[in-house]
Amino acid sequence: MYLNDFSLTFTLILVIGWYLLQSFSYYHFFTKAGKAGWIGFVPFYNYYTHIVLVGRPKYWIVLLFVPVVNFFVALTIHLDLYKSFGRFSYVHQVLGVALWPVYTFYISLTATEYKGKATELPKEHKSLPQEWMEAIVFAVFAATFIRWVYMEAYVIPTSSMESNLLVGDFLFVSKAEYGPRTPKTPIQVPLTHGKVWGTNAPSYLDFIQLPHLRLPSFGQVERNDVVVFNYPVNDMYNRIGDGYPPMDLKTHYIKRCIGMPGDIIEVKAGDVYINGERGKDPEIIQFHYFVEGKQTIRERVFLDLGVRQDEMGGNGVMWAMHTSPEIAAKIEKLPFIKSVTKSLQEEGKGEFGTQRENTIFPNPTYFPWNRDYFGPLEIPYRGMKLKIDEYTLAKYGSTITDYEGHDEVKIDVDKLTINGKDVTEYTFNRNYYFMMGDNRHNSLDSRYWGFVPEDNIVGEASFIWMSYEKNASGFGKIRWNRLLKAIN
Repeated sequence: MYLNDFSLTFTLILVIGWYLLQSFSYYHFFTKAGKAGWIGFVPFYNYYTHIVLVGRPKYWIVLLFVPVVNFFVALTIHLDLYKSFGRFSYVHQVLGVALWPVYTFYISLTATEYKGKATELPKEHKSLPQEWMEAIVFAVFAATFIRWVYMEAYVIPTSSMESNLLVGDFLFVSKAEYGPRTPKTPIQVPLTHGKVWGTNAPSYLDFIQLPHLRLPSFGQVERNDVVVFNYPVNDMYNRIGDGYPPMDLKTHYIKRCIGMPGDIIEVKAGDVYINGERGKDPEIIQFHYFVEGKQTIRERVFLDLGVRQDEMGGNGVMWAMHTSPEIAAKIEKLPFIKSVTKSLQEEGKGEFGTQRENTIFPNPTYFPWNRDYFGPLEIPYRGMKLKIDEYTLAKYGSTITDYEGHDEVKIDVDKLTINGKDVTEYTFNRNYYFMMGDNRHNSLDSRYWGFVPEDNIVGEASFIWMSYEKNASGFGKIRWNRLLKAIN
């Protein structure tokens, strides 16, 4: 369930209710501070008065409208307000953030009085252990809250998105862009994901489980976004101990969103087509190539042209490598190169290779597709109706079984039974997306394991804040030209 799924009326009631609760809180706080209570109901003026009361610079009112900065400014003045009215403890501050604005309204009704500007008040004397303990508790809470609601840091572990994203890139991913999700299992070790650090032990207790809600967002998933999502399949990549974690704690993957709900996706000779038209390629796209020389070729030749060392292999005359079409064209023009051949699988035949044989989505028995010749395949969307027969179940049966949220689903060749009832026409209740890596011949993506349900979307990759080259030494390990680079 998504908050965005609710009606416009419900959303307006929620927003207006939040604002009124905040305004009534301001009314009581401002009155106690000797200000006119009605100011609390006036947009912008109430924030300005709030900033003045707590002693922060007046220009902070402008910072409240600057993306990213506004979150930290709002959090600071919110906690300052508590201090200005005598609520100094970390317990009050934690509750104030977790239950904002309900707890704030509660505090405004209690017997509090204005103590002065928070920035000018003397600090409460506490023992050193007490200060450390409260500081640690608050830091963990603040980090957990920011990680859940706003953004989280990730690292690129594999080369499936090369060369736009490199192994060793550290990213910030915006969760606010697509809307943060409420946790399925609220009892969890803070700042963990699925497992306790360094172990294979679950970091959560699942005897309490809540429904998923996605809170309001700044935007929505768009075609060609670089998206972080929970890998949907229950296989070795998601296994923890003897079972699998709830959806929001499954392994994080990062790919590019190639297909939107309702799109018809097709791959021809490695090129993506959307609804019959050639899709837009990423800024840098990679394929697998075979290079044959007229003589022995040193590795340095390819390195100088921009091929990464860990993306090539060979010795002497024959080489194989993952690189971009632009670099492949430059290699082909070298006088000592005999041929450069793009490695394409054969149309009409299933995926070859020992690791991926018979793994192509949706069903290699019915659809002999491969990484280079795939589809056409329509991506399910909420409300899409499906006539049930042998071929539609071969194409969409696993999606209905695994992601549509039914208690019991049985498929028998051309027969679909849901919760004990035979179904002849099925209507999807979720939107789905099709994800692919930019390194098209070295990416385990939707071509192999299928659609990504909307529930699994985590956030949009925003920018690289650090990049680390493991094969370099000293300061050369840092890829300085990639720091603070936006992700496109």
